[in-house]
Amino acid sequence: MKAWSVVYTERAEQDLRDIYEYIAFSLLAPENAKGQVHRIKDAVAKLNNMPMRHPLYEKEPWRSKGLRFMAVDNFIVFYHPVETHQTAAIIRIMYGRRNIDELL
Repeated sequence: MKAWSVVYTERAEQDLRDIYEYIAFSLLAPENAKGQVHRIKDAVAKLNNMPMRHPLYEKEPWRSKGLRFMAVDNFIVFYHPVETHQTAAIIRIMYGRRNIDELL
């Protein structure tokens, strides 16, 4: 089985920067910020193997488009597996208690 590629959209990269900045500067915990971003990136990297194992996002129109999600600590990673290119595109990374439907 060939490994999939994992790519981040610009929005997802910005989400990671925002997560880091909030934890590091608003909560004044730069080491925690580094650790959190590292845990998210590690979990995302594992999508190179069996990215379909995570559930589809239940709400429309996202379900019909094949959007999947996985939880990493208190954050949710939304991604779209593109089977024809064997690529998992990371769409958004959000704190789980935000209004996700509004932000997607």
